Amino acid sequence: MASSSRRPNIKVGVGAIVCEEAVIKGDVTIGARTVVHPRASIIAEAGPIIIGEGNIVEEMAVIANRISEDQSGTPVQIIGNYNVFEVDCVCEAPRVGDNNILESKAYVGRQVELTNGIILCASCSLTEQEIVPENTIVYGEQCQRREMNDKPFPQMGQLEYLMKILPNYHHVHKSNVKPSKIESST
Repeated sequence: MASSSRRPNIKVGVGAIVCEEAVIKGDVTIGARTVVHPRASIIAEAGPIIIGEGNIVEEMAVIANRISEDQSGTPVQIIGNYNVFEVDCVCEAPRVGDNNILESKAYVGRQVELTNGIILCASCSLTEQEIVPENTIVYGEQCQRREMNDKPFPQMGQLEYLMKILPNYHHVHKSNVKPSKIESST
């Protein structure tokens, strides 16, 4: 499907598992130990997408930096660390912090910024311009909100399992980015 490994503008970090069946277009940087499932889409039309480390992008999930009428310059979409993008969710937010979960069929529009520790439950949408406060859960048919007492735990068990299993059943892109001194010292 995607011939992203032949393109010089796709950067894959050390230890990342990026399935060749994933659709990756444009200038995309995928951080260390991030897992991108087959049939996931990462589309950088309007500008680069930088994805941090330890993220999980499941099947049919879409991370998109799309062109809009009011756009000027080349905005960079930045996805933090240890986020989970579940099946069939769409994220167009220009900034996503750390440790967020977008459940199945969730939608985040381009005028929304996600901070840290947010859970956007199944089929919920955020489209109005806002910065969602830390530790917020958005749930239910009316997309109600409340603040959680604790931050969501990173999905380390799932991440480790996927990193072990996916290469057994799918062709994956090789890392083409050397580890930085910060990564090698941890």
